[in-house]
Amino acid sequence: MVETSPLLCQAEQSVLLVIDIQQRLASAMPDQALQAVIKHTGWLLQAAELLNIPVIRTEQYPKGLGETLDDVRQHIQQETRLEKTCFSCCGASGFEQSLQQSGRKQIVIAGMESHVCVLQTAMELKVKGYAVFVVSDAVCSRDKHNHKNALRRMEQAGVVISNTESVLFEWLRDAQHPHFKAISKLVR
Repeated sequence: MVETSPLLCQAEQSVLLVIDIQQRLASAMPDQALQAVIKHTGWLLQAAELLNIPVIRTEQYPKGLGETLDDVRQHIQQETRLEKTCFSCCGASGFEQSLQQSGRKQIVIAGMESHVCVLQTAMELKVKGYAVFVVSDAVCSRDKHNHKNALRRMEQAGVVISNTESVLFEWLRDAQHPHFKAISKLVR
């Protein structure tokens, strides 16, 4: 087997982190951006299930911001769900233990908001030595300028800014993969 670049997502090294795609946060997002996040996060979750990639889902103060959207939850089979009040997931009780137990070193991030919880989490994970991939079409902010600024800041800090299709096909790596047809159908 050909050695894989650490700059590419590897299914056997990835954890999918879904950050705070919750009812009240979602209602504040621009509709087009929100719909893209829901669709692309759904694709990532379905692929993660097929490829046995662990999923961690966080909810920021769910008593006030509501639960994760049903359109996202419907694609989750197995996960670690964590509630938090801190903006970075790294401060959530049980988060770092869940990552350590997975034994994986790549974190693929979807969620909201790009410039708050996504940014703070990505930056802290990077400092902790993880390879961090933020899926640009699966994250959003209320303001497009804050979203763009967050992506730029993360990229400058060494976080890989990717997109859903790149992640999916990096996870597959080969058209001969047993799940190639099922996953490629998602993007058609």
